[in-house]
Amino acid sequence: MSAWVLPDHLADVLPYEARQIEELRRVLLDAARTFGYELVMPPLLEHLESLLSGTGESLDLRTFKLVDQRTGRSLGLRADTTPQVARIDAHLLNRQGPARLCYCGPVVHTQPSHGNASREPLQFGAELYGHQGQEADLEILELVLTILNRAGVGTFVLDLADVRVVDALLAPAGLDAGSASAIHQALAKKDTATLIALTADLPEAMRDGLRLIPDLYGGVEVLELARNSLPSSPLLTEALDDLARLVTGVQAIASVQVSIDLGDLRGYAYYTGLRFSVYAQAFDDGQQCELVRGGRYDEVGAVFGRRRPAVGFSVDVKELVGMSATPKLHRAIRAPWGDAPGLREAVAALRQQGEAVVSLLPGHDNEVNEFDCDRELVLLDGAWQVRAAA
Repeated sequence: MSAWVLPDHLADVLPYEARQIEELRRVLLDAARTFGYELVMPPLLEHLESLLSGTGESLDLRTFKLVDQRTGRSLGLRADTTPQVARIDAHLLNRQGPARLCYCGPVVHTQPSHGNASREPLQFGAELYGHQGQEADLEILELVLTILNRAGVGTFVLDLADVRVVDALLAPAGLDAGSASAIHQALAKKDTATLIALTADLPEAMRDGLRLIPDLYGGVEVLELARNSLPSSPLLTEALDDLARLVTGVQAIASVQVSIDLGDLRGYAYYTGLRFSVYAQAFDDGQQCELVRGGRYDEVGAVFGRRRPAVGFSVDVKELVGMSATPKLHRAIRAPWGDAPGLREAVAALRQQGEAVVSLLPGHDNEVNEFDCDRELVLLDGAWQVRAAA
């Protein structure tokens, strides 16, 4: 095999895309800062038990593992940044009030999340620790809508769910952990045949309610349908009421299409309440994909000795680029190369002012691809001056 061939689902990022990714990364971080989120930079490598402890265990199969030659301990390349941020909140910051944290850095996966995905996403995320109320949920959703708007994403759908709906149905049964997990997995996969078999011996109302869950998706009318068709309980009412308030709050912020999928239980062992996704169509091939994923995960810090309410989201900046409008090229000034009197001083002064100045090397009249050289530096009346490019 040629030495230049990379492993599957890994790729070099060339100038055109690298420019878009870097500009978008800055847009996302700036947007988070306007909401009061502080940037953290956890290490790419960490002790394996820390990365996979508690709710991080679901990442085991997605995590690359290696041995630290200094200590002999097992290390992991992070597959998700949230466990690391939870550790920072619990042990390094140790704040009593809310902590708003954001991050943007690479994660590495043993397997791609879908057919065209990179195994080295550039993960941007924001997390709010320390507030149990729906105000935190709504703030996170508002931040999601803000970054999508600033990124230039066109039409998208915000899909809401809540794991407490199924928890409310299963609670009276007193099932063991294995049986409950099997039902959750069947619901997450929308495996109706397996769900029918697993619920055969449950009480009629519970059985019928669980079998109805995979069909409870669509518009906001799903919430009223769930109230009328599922066995009533305080936990169910609380979950549906919370979703209804979030829908109202989100639509008061922006005109956005909202859908409900009460059977969306992906990550059920991780989330403790609200779960949401954003689906959008790529500009290049028009395919719809899950762009943003997030929700409430109040147990994430428990393994680090500090259980705090937490809600957040993450997005792969590389994938987001494919959903975003292509940014304009940076304006630049084309300058000649040489040692003419005053030329280098003029170029340096322009760069000091923040201008991009591209000096054309001898024998190359047109060598710029990633800049819009709409102006040129020329010698006029004995002085170097900038004018519109010919």
